[in-house]
Amino acid sequence: MRKNIVAGNWKMNTTLPEGVALAKAVNDALKGVDAKCDVIIAAPFTHLASINEVIDKSKLGLGAENCADHVSGAYTGEVSAPMVASTGANYVILGHSERRQYYGETSETLKEKVNLALANNLTPIFCIGEVLEERENGTYLDVVKTQIEDALFGLSADDFSKLILAYEPVWAIGTGKTATDDQAEEMHAFIRNVIAGKYGNEVAENTSILYGGSCKPSNAKALFAKPNVDGGLIGGASLDAESFMGIVTAF
Repeated sequence: MRKNIVAGNWKMNTTLPEGVALAKAVNDALKGVDAKCDVIIAAPFTHLASINEVIDKSKLGLGAENCADHVSGAYTGEVSAPMVASTGANYVILGHSERRQYYGETSETLKEKVNLALANNLTPIFCIGEVLEERENGTYLDVVKTQIEDALFGLSADDFSKLILAYEPVWAIGTGKTATDDQAEEMHAFIRNVIAGKYGNEVAENTSILYGGSCKPSNAKALFAKPNVDGGLIGGASLDAESFMGIVTAF
């Protein structure tokens, strides 16, 4: 059975002391809750080792927001998958729309990142999704299918089964817009069908697909009630422990 998951993506927010305090607040909030989902926080690289020391990893997973497409070498400023793993993190977000948009990440780059993450026992949370123009011109299904095929379909069924996918309607990130429950379900069901076409129904049915477009406590319950929506990749609402927990408890 696939897992329900709520993952927070802090992006470029919080200083180290602020991040440790936020992680502690989420960790403490989880102590009294029988969460019906796995809970993950993805924090800036600078915070990972410190956060790893203050959370209960049996209750709260820890991830990075990115990793490099090389193991080591003369790549000033980059952070490799082995480096991420050495902090105690178990997850890494890859292919986020902001990485694609601002840093020119391609499917070829992401192939390397996924392979290196898996080789270092990191679980990739792999992001896919369309921009507003693609939504409006009707190509959004083809766009997402191509993103999956180009970056991930070189994996074995066993390795693909280790991934978490996150659908981001890019037009709904930070805009206050949200895909309707039915729009989210349509895309999630389509993604699962694409996976089934390559790897079979068992792999498809066991793949967790998260919704990543302005998910908040106010809309999480309706989104998560859809049969193919297995949780959320949460941006702004993950920066406040109470809001984040409001999404966690939506299950």
